[in-house]
Amino acid sequence: MKNRERLLQKLAALPQRARAAIKPAVEQGAAEIIAMQKSLVPKETGALERSIQAVRGDVNRRVGLSTGDVKGDPDLTVAIVAGDETAYYARWVEFGTAPHINGGKFKGSQNPGMRAQPFFYGPVRALRRRVKSRITRATRKAAREVASS
Repeated sequence: MKNRERLLQKLAALPQRARAAIKPAVEQGAAEIIAMQKSLVPKETGALERSIQAVRGDVNRRVGLSTGDVKGDPDLTVAIVAGDETAYYARWVEFGTAPHINGGKFKGSQNPGMRAQPFFYGPVRALRRRVKSRITRATRKAAREVASS
């Protein structure tokens, strides 16, 4: 095969170039999604809005607390999370609560529940295609740059 060494050098350079091109695309996509989520979130105290953030890597979250398990490439993976110790109620706002009978201090009283006020998954669904396309374009551009060098 002619120019085999040159081809192998280009293929070795592709991952680094692709990573360098993908990282800003992922960060821009996360920033767009977060901006839309923050515009939709109910703003009674502002705690829930402040809790929406991007976390490097695919971090498993439980009630807004990081378990420390990072999966995926931390440079190319961003997890968008909502809720923390103060705004532990993020899931209740997103999905609502069902009517139920209270326990504890007000045992036996009727709780009417809370209607859902979706703010988290809507923007993710709305912007998924745009973010994915941006990442694909960045990857292809990096591959073309490596191939032309």
